[in-house]
Amino acid sequence: MKTFTLVIGACYGLISVILGAFGAHALKKVISVDKLASFETGVKYQMYSALFLLIVGYILKFETPSEKWISILMIAGTFIFSVSIYLLAFSEVAAIPSKAIGPITPLGGLLMIISWAMLIFYFVKNKI
Repeated sequence: MKTFTLVIGACYGLISVILGAFGAHALKKVISVDKLASFETGVKYQMYSALFLLIVGYILKFETPSEKWISILMIAGTFIFSVSIYLLAFSEVAAIPSKAIGPITPLGGLLMIISWAMLIFYFVKNKI
């Protein structure tokens, strides 16, 4: 689980840099300013999660189920949150039904919040 967390964290970081550059240079002509701002939010949160996963990958030993869930929830939450925002950003251009995707974004955010809360509990419990 440790290696998986570190690899996913590095992948999320790589993808967020690529998408950030893509958004800054190529998307200005394709999507609206509001949609571009949403896209950038997805990129930022993906990078925050990448850093979270890299740090957690080094700190945690992944010996308990709760340590594993900290990682799993952040990985899943980030994927759901960021990918749904990316899809919403292109909803007008690619005829993606935003009514179907919109409600998914908060679910990803909730999983990320739970992961952060579990990490706080882990730190308090283990007095780190």
